[in-house]
Amino acid sequence: MVGDRLGRLLGGLYLDLAGDHRGSVFLAGTGRSGTTWLGGLVNHDRRYRYVFEPFHPGKVEAFGGFLSKQYLRPGDRREEFLDPARRVLSGGIRNGWTDRGGALLARRRLVKDIRANLLLGWMAENFPGMPIVLLMRHPGAVVSSRLALGWRDNLMETMGQGDLVGDHLLPMESEILAARDPFERHLFLWCIDNYVPLRQFPPGGIHLAFYENLLLDPEPELRRLFAFLGQDFDGRVLRRVGRASPTSRRDASPGHPVDGWPRGVKGRRLERTLEILGLFGLDRVYGEGPVPDPSGARALMAEIRG
Repeated sequence: MVGDRLGRLLGGLYLDLAGDHRGSVFLAGTGRSGTTWLGGLVNHDRRYRYVFEPFHPGKVEAFGGFLSKQYLRPGDRREEFLDPARRVLSGGIRNGWTDRGGALLARRRLVKDIRANLLLGWMAENFPGMPIVLLMRHPGAVVSSRLALGWRDNLMETMGQGDLVGDHLLPMESEILAARDPFERHLFLWCIDNYVPLRQFPPGGIHLAFYENLLLDPEPELRRLFAFLGQDFDGRVLRRVGRASPTSRRDASPGHPVDGWPRGVKGRRLERTLEILGLFGLDRVYGEGPVPDPSGARALMAEIRG
């Protein structure tokens, strides 16, 4: 897209006055869950400096020591990880990949990433006072989109982290390692990406946003989100809800983006999807239908920490 290329070209033109990490909002979500789209809604009036996916080890040199889906325990104080995170969350990294525009004179920054779900507990512990938003989308839609784009999975790299497995995944480790089907492997990654942060935060500790609810009933969802961010609600943002993000698929299948995916996830594949979600308790959040049950996510958070 020409607009996206122009935005990247001009993205480095800004003055960041947002201070330390408390001047940042962190927007996380697994890949293909709509984080770029939601970031555009949050920054609809260009009040934020927009920092795009800085935890990409192949694009940002400072994060070259991170895995593509790095997990760190909340109490981990190693400077090799703290330093690059501190720099980006405090506005200290300028990079052609991350600088995607926004406010020219920025008093807040919006940091958006699809590789940091497993770091959210660590970030909250080491960088307190920074609002964190976790966006969830139905795994059927996410996995179908990834496969249509030819994304390869990084399941083995992710499962090679002993701390991650020991802290969160031992009960389902054998099932995960046995997965061979590409759909199931990406589905397990979706589960890991969302299960771990739900285990690490109490209800209200982070803001949970749901892609489907934002599309179907955007005003109350956005009002809640903006209140969490300490940002006044501006009704003009609603005009942007139906706009595609720069990273949206150009070959997206026709139909409503909420209920278009089930055509490819049915029969035994749907049964298996529900079985895998059930291993993590995530079948209480997403099931056969296209819309989530947010109370299931909150209950899961409360039970795990209770």
